Amino acid sequence: MSRGSTEVGDPVNASPGEATRQVPRVPAGPWPSLWHNRNFVQFWSGETLSLYGTQITILALPLTAVLVFHAGARELGLLRFLELLPYPAFSLLFGVWVDRSRRRPLMLGANVARMILLALVPILAAMGKLHLVSLMVIAFAVGAASVLFDVSWMSYIPTLIQDRRYLVEANTKLGISGSSADVAGPGLAGLVVSVVTAPVALALDSVSYLVSLLSLLFIRVPEPRPPAPAEQRRVGRELIEGLRWVFGHRYLRAVAFMGFFCNFFLMFVSSMFLLYAVRDRALSPPTLGLILSTGAVGGLLGSLIAGSILRRGRLGRTYVLSMGAVFLGPALIPAAGGSKPVMEAMFMASFFISYSGLSVANVVIVSLRQAVTSPSFMGRMSAGMRMMLFGGGALGSLTGGVLGDAIGLRGALAAAAIGSAAMVVPVTLSPVARLAALPVPVDTEPEPEQAAAADVFTV
Repeated sequence: MSRGSTEVGDPVNASPGEATRQVPRVPAGPWPSLWHNRNFVQFWSGETLSLYGTQITILALPLTAVLVFHAGARELGLLRFLELLPYPAFSLLFGVWVDRSRRRPLMLGANVARMILLALVPILAAMGKLHLVSLMVIAFAVGAASVLFDVSWMSYIPTLIQDRRYLVEANTKLGISGSSADVAGPGLAGLVVSVVTAPVALALDSVSYLVSLLSLLFIRVPEPRPPAPAEQRRVGRELIEGLRWVFGHRYLRAVAFMGFFCNFFLMFVSSMFLLYAVRDRALSPPTLGLILSTGAVGGLLGSLIAGSILRRGRLGRTYVLSMGAVFLGPALIPAAGGSKPVMEAMFMASFFISYSGLSVANVVIVSLRQAVTSPSFMGRMSAGMRMMLFGGGALGSLTGGVLGDAIGLRGALAAAAIGSAAMVVPVTLSPVARLAALPVPVDTEPEPEQAAAADVFTV
């Protein structure tokens, strides 16, 4: 998620590479909802089912390691690290690829890869050839395909909807899908795992990628091929251009660093909580799924109200409050005690608070990123952000495993809660906190002198 003291909207005080103007909160004249956009609805429907399937993998993959191979804190942390490692490892390279190519074929290829890889888990288990090492290899490969898909679809959305006035609505609808999957998915996953075992449950996610693949095949929006460069382009230079675009823009730089720490603590907590709940608190997979599902109701609520909040309130204030909820929520997990119902209620409250804030923050951040980025940098911007977000998540999972093994699971969760709460201070001081509304660049493409002022090379 990740992703000056002057008020945004004052181009005199803004740096040349970041000159902005305020978009009115109420657009001039109504326009149809995206419900009337058949291609977007088709893409959204396929993605929604895929997100539901992914929830099974989120629970079933680590449970396979814990219940089948009796993995400890260090092994589980390593598994989650390998699952997320492709994001910092490949994001920038894939971002260059995305900016050079049509996005839809890349998304199709990524879904084919994920479908096949997840189907291998129950097949290998049935043959007696599934091992912890092979599970980690598959997790890494699925993560690599997910990087390509994520960088591609975030860059594809502006092409699909063809009007940037729809960005908040599109991201809100996709956020609702993700949050509703968070609500229903873990409970369904816990039930499926308890009935058919964790390895077999992964086959259902494989089917969901097939449906997403078919939905992409029937989209009819023409996607133009990126223009041929005037001179031969070098991958290294394009990587540097993408990084300088992200870290040379004060808003993108702010959300990138904050996203790093957000994912660091969220993945630290979620990785260790799963083992803590199963080992130390003796919670069954269905109970664990129910806790995650109930807590994720907050995520769905956040997605449902995000658009309304942004239309009626200051964007910066919404960002601060939503990110504050994300960073303060984990404190309830190590504090949970008393009777089992009270303990479970505190677990639920922790996830409810964090994920309701995360859903609102995601709509703010993704819309901001898309609004201030020119089309020629969209793939590399998304890639740079994914590198930061999931680099933080991968490091958080690994750190959680090491610390959980060293000082115990509850002690590690308490340390994470303290560090996470401290992040409220930099959130409040962020330049994004002072935004009144969603900014857009004055120019769609950066001029050479603007790029130089923002420390960005032109393509």
